[in-house]
Parts: sequence; C-alpha cells; structure tokens
Amino acid sequence: MALHRRNGTPFGKGNHDLRQNGSVAYTNGHHKSNGTVLTDETAHPKASKVGKKDFSESFEEVELLTALVTYMSYIILALVGYCRDILMRLGIDKDKAAQESPKLKAFTPLYQDFDSFFTRHMYRKVRDNWNVPIAGLPGAESDLLERYSDDNFWSFKLTGTTRKVINIGSYNYLGFAENHGPRSDAVVASTQYYGNGVCSSRQELGTLALTVELEKLVAEFLGQEDAITFGMGFATNSLNIPSIMGRGCLIVSDRLNHASLVLGVRLSGATVKVFEHNNMESLEKLLKMAIAEGQPRTHRPWKKILIIVEGIYSMEGSIVKLPEVIAIKKKYKCYLYLDEAHSIGALGPTGRGVVEYFGLDYRDVDVMMGTFTKSFGGSGGYIAGSKELVDYIRVNSHSATYASSTSAPVVEQVLSTLKTIMGRDGTTVGQDRVEALKRNTQYFRRRLREMGFVVYGNDDSPVVPVLMYLPAKMTCFARECRKRGLAVVIVGFPATPIIEGRARICLSAAHTRQMLDEALKIMDEVGEELGVKYSRHPLPPLTDKSKME
Repeated sequence: MALHRRNGTPFGKGNHDLRQNGSVAYTNGHHKSNGTVLTDETAHPKASKVGKKDFSESFEEVELLTALVTYMSYIILALVGYCRDILMRLGIDKDKAAQESPKLKAFTPLYQDFDSFFTRHMYRKVRDNWNVPIAGLPGAESDLLERYSDDNFWSFKLTGTTRKVINIGSYNYLGFAENHGPRSDAVVASTQYYGNGVCSSRQELGTLALTVELEKLVAEFLGQEDAITFGMGFATNSLNIPSIMGRGCLIVSDRLNHASLVLGVRLSGATVKVFEHNNMESLEKLLKMAIAEGQPRTHRPWKKILIIVEGIYSMEGSIVKLPEVIAIKKKYKCYLYLDEAHSIGALGPTGRGVVEYFGLDYRDVDVMMGTFTKSFGGSGGYIAGSKELVDYIRVNSHSATYASSTSAPVVEQVLSTLKTIMGRDGTTVGQDRVEALKRNTQYFRRRLREMGFVVYGNDDSPVVPVLMYLPAKMTCFARECRKRGLAVVIVGFPATPIIEGRARICLSAAHTRQMLDEALKIMDEVGEELGVKYSRHPLPPLTDKSKME
C-alpha cells in the first residue's frame, strides 16, 4: 500500500531531483550577540511573517580551563577505576558488581566491557542522585523516600521517613499530574466502568470507545485529518518509523534527536545522515549531497526522504527552527517527521505545540508525533497526519499489531485533560495553565541568568539545562539542593557530551511564584557554595520588576 500526500503525490514512491525551480532565502539562525546569545530569526519570506520576533536561544561556550579540569576529572576517575580493578583481580578489594559465571568462560563476556566499568567506578559513586523513590504524585511538591547506603552506594536501604521537596525535575508541564479534581474523578469513573486493563492489542479487541474518541479529538486539536494512539511514547517512535521507512529510503536526522528516534531509524533499515543540531546550513548541504549522489552503490534516486526533528530538545532546551525546516523540506520535496513529546501543551498560545508557536500551517508537517506523558499527565503517544498515513500505520505498525492497548483509566486521563486544554469543559483552566507555564518559564530562566548560571536553550522552553560541567560539582549540587528541600535532576556523560554535565530543570504551571523564588534561593546558595556560576555574561537585573510578572 502506498501512502499519499494530500495533493495526491504518493508517500511511498517518488524520485527526488536536485534540479527544481524556485529558491528559498534563509539563514542558519546563528546571529551572535555579545558572543553568547544566539538570536534566531528566519529570513524565509513566509517565515518572516509568522516567525517569532523574540526567538532567542543561549548557548554560552565553556571556558577552556573549565573544560580541561572536567576532562582531567574523568581521566582521574578512570585511572582510579583501573587501579581498583587490579586490586579486585588480586583479591585485595571486593567487587560487588555482576560477574560472569565460571561455566561461561568460553563465551563472550556480557559484563566486562566499558559500560560495566563506567557503572562500577563512575556511576556507582553518584547513583544516590538517580532512581530516587517518591511517595506521592509528581506535582509541584513531592515526598521523597529517604534512604542511605552503608556499602558505598552498591545498595540502598530505606529509612522509613519522607522528605517534602519542591519538585523541578518532573515533566509535569501543565500540572495535570494530580490526584483530585474533575479529571481524577473521570478517571475513577472510567476505571469502575472499563476496569484497569484492556488485555489485547489495537488490531484485536483493544480499541475502546474512549480510544476512538481520543483519536478524533487529538486530530482536531492538531489540525490533522486523523490520529492513532499508542500505549508507550518511546515505542511510538521506535516501532512506527520502521513502518513508513525502509531500504532505499533516506532519513535525515538532527544530531541531538531522542534515543527513541535513533532506535526507530536503525530498525527501519533506511540510510541515515545526521546534520548538526538545529543548523539549517548543515541540513541543506547534507540534502544537496544526498540527492545528487543518490543511493549507495547504485546511485538511484531515493524512494523517499524523511527529515526528523523534535519540537523541544529535552537535553538542550532548544526549540526547532521549524519555519526554516519546512522551507527546506518544500524546496527538496522531502517529508517531515516532527516529535512533539516535550512541546505539545508546552508551546503555543493555546498549547498546540511548536507549529502554533510559529504560526505555521499544521498540514506542512507530514507526520506529527507526540506523547501523553508530559503535559497530559498520562502515558502513551500519538501519530497524527493525513488519513492515508494513519490508516497505513494502523495496518503496518508493530505497536498496533503486537503491543497491548492503552488502558481505559489512562485514556480517560488524557481525554479529560485534552478537553480541559481545549476549553471543552466550560472553563478556562487549560488556557490559564498554558499561560502560567509561559510566565514561569520566562521568569525562572531570566532569574537564573541574572544569578550568573550558564543556562542553555530557548527563552520559551520549560526545559531548563543549567550547566555544571564537573562531575563532582554536578553531583554535589543535586545532593545539597535535596538537603535544602529542592529536587533537581542532573544529567551527565554519556547522556550529554563529556564536558557538559548539567542540572535539567522542568518547570510546571503548578509552580507558584513563591515556590519558584524558594527554588531560586536554594540554587543561588548552593551555586555560590560550589562555585558553579560560570557565566561570563550574566544578565543585568530588571529594574522594572513588573515586566517579570
């Protein structure tokens, strides 16, 4: 079955010729201001009318000395680790890590590789900052289960007590992860009627009336013809990209795309080329070369070309330059796959994501993907697009064929939340929360930069990476914040470049100004104590505080 665009051009077929009429004017979006702030303004004629005039992103480069010290830190950790491995082999030190069975000596070892080494000697030393159990909902405030270790973090024991903290680590962007109110009441009623599980895949007996209603509402919300939902956000990418792409196809992927997209690309069997993050010059140069050269060995035209980008990049806090991507996509007759896992609900005047944020036409995005795990307080994901595309995925998707369907309580949570965002519940709660998230985001980001922290990403992105660089300072920052009543997520190598360890903050509409001020106070104290205010160009404090309200 061939997929077709709305204009009748087949999705599954079609050759790509570099010789096409028309030209597109655009910039790479990197206009440096004082050497640190990159202000992105598209120059495409259409984008100039719909683009964001205040679209700005900050990516301050690390100082050379800080980078060298960070590299040295990892080198020292590795040397100490190798020394300990020698002591363990001599029987002087005890190794509590997973070991190969003596019966499997003839087999390739499963554990004694770099990943195991990194886990034993680096991750283990800081693992008290990960997998922290909570004893309540992941709201603006949470209760953490306190624990301790008496064997150097090989294992943990619970103390039986909890600690209340301000939570700036969960993806609860609109604050709909809650345990009371009309949405929670609807979930309870749905559970009583449908039960807890579906016990079937979508292609068998796993399609509920609620599921059909949700898919219609998602398509309407996104301005698309149809939509299909899945029970897991990660699988929405990894198991559906292979259903629309295959051998003889080309996928052009942003270098910082999520692991679920990377896995989906690998499983598809398509040729993949990676362009520099959010760099339009890199994207177009890559496309020109790929189209001119054609497929490897045969040099035949590609069956189809798919550009894959994200709305908000979850580690960088940056927003895709969608007007420029769409302009390039149209120029080279490619398809566009947009992952809105973090941007749906969090961007745009009414929470409809990055397309609405730029004021673009939803139909210019061929495949719109998103998840329900962030702004909607549920789980699962969706793909929206033309009816031909969605019908094709319903039949060919491994997730629709083999994975269990989303349970009724989760579907009801997402459905009732979506109705609230759209104002279908007769209130302005959804709109109020979208606006509150934007205010909280801009306020928190500016205050951090005024304090002297290096903050990555776009001014409108609720994902706020705060650079710590050194692994020791990064882990101490999380521990000290937690002691003071602030839960912070830290991310380091290999999830980030080795010299770009960071605290990743996720803001929520549920955060009050008092909570944000308390969080900023704690971060300011800990930042001064640890010396992690690395910015060489902090913002001056606003004299008119009303502008931050």
